[in-house]
Amino acid sequence: MRALSRVYVSHLAGRSVFDADGEPVGRIRDIVVSMGAGDAAPRVLGLVLEMQMHGRRRVFLPIGRVTSIESNQVVSTGLVNMRHFQQRPGETLVLTELLDRRVTLKATGETATVRDVAFEPERAGKEMALTKLFVQKAAKTTGLRRRGESLTVDWDAVEGLEVSGAQGAAELVAALDKLHAADLAHVMHELSPRRRGEVAAALDDERLADVMEELPEDDQVEILGELESERAADVLEAMDPDDAADLLGELSADEAERLLALMEPQDANPVRRLLSYREDTAGGLMNSDPIILLPNATVAEALALVRDEERTPANASLVFVTRAPTETPTGRYLGAVHIQRLLREPPMALVSAAVDVELEPLAPDTMLNEVTAYMATYNLVAVPVVDADDRLLGAVTVDDVLDHLLPDDWRLRPPGSHPHDELPPEAREVVELLEGQDAADGAPSPIRTGPGEG
Repeated sequence: MRALSRVYVSHLAGRSVFDADGEPVGRIRDIVVSMGAGDAAPRVLGLVLEMQMHGRRRVFLPIGRVTSIESNQVVSTGLVNMRHFQQRPGETLVLTELLDRRVTLKATGETATVRDVAFEPERAGKEMALTKLFVQKAAKTTGLRRRGESLTVDWDAVEGLEVSGAQGAAELVAALDKLHAADLAHVMHELSPRRRGEVAAALDDERLADVMEELPEDDQVEILGELESERAADVLEAMDPDDAADLLGELSADEAERLLALMEPQDANPVRRLLSYREDTAGGLMNSDPIILLPNATVAEALALVRDEERTPANASLVFVTRAPTETPTGRYLGAVHIQRLLREPPMALVSAAVDVELEPLAPDTMLNEVTAYMATYNLVAVPVVDADDRLLGAVTVDDVLDHLLPDDWRLRPPGSHPHDELPPEAREVVELLEGQDAADGAPSPIRTGPGEG
């Protein structure tokens, strides 16, 4: 490998990697090292690359396939394995887990912060090892606050370089407590799998369920697989039935049935019904828990349910009127009332008097393209789904439709945006401490088959 005598990670972060023909392969988002044991220097295993031509997928490039590290480019040879990168036990991500890490200088006992990391070739250039740390000592106050002294030290001149698995998870959860579930989901997506699992473990069931509903499917499956079976069932119970059904649909039939058996029957039964429909039909898209009232309910009662902050705007846009029972599948479906109509009616008026008799319900086997056309034609954000016996099964909302029409990676921010720009300062500080330069790894995949293999 042709390399500089010493390469600092700050010079590699975000740099493009090219193949032997000069074609771009991806951008460097992290460096993977094995901390080793005893006096052995941490060994570089490879690079985490972001493949922008493949949905910003994060993949692993073994260091053995890097033929040259120059000041302005990195060159690799051979094909890149396109499986999602997954951090293995014993591996450390330099940008994510070492930068900004607090350590203790062995010689003086002073506290310092790791600001940069250097690698050097060893064994005649065949391998690379972490050799130097650029650290900044804690600032001392002598009348005026000053920046701490910066210096370069050997990697073994400090204590505390090893990464503690649980560090920061509780602090991160506390700092992001007020964050919208969708924003917290994006933060979790950017974390390494290990960090993501720690944060998931620290969240309560309801909060984790809300966040899971906003995560890409790969992340959902990964997190669910890391939870104990009983807790996984509790989180599924806390999710909306349609989201729980979508997640279980990504698992094997045996695994899905095992988790359903652990759920409470009143929570599992709606999910089972949803799983019986194709995912691209009204039955597969619908939410089985819309607002349902008997015909003798009042407008005031309907508005009280609409005000429930747990309801999404689309879910609260229609109130459905049926005969008993009001649990899906209900008694005979009588019609729906638009929220705007409810606002114009006297509080003590009956909802049955405000039913929109022209709003035709859909059958559960109605295909996605027909559902979309129907909602667009009549400017609807929700539409009822009724079976052959005129029983209300649920409602398809516009967010359900968009989830299936948008690209798989739509939840990821556009290139050039930073996921933490809108976070409160205290939350951003904790997140950036854990991630380090926006370099968390990607969604999970099968573990690499050998040392340094992608």
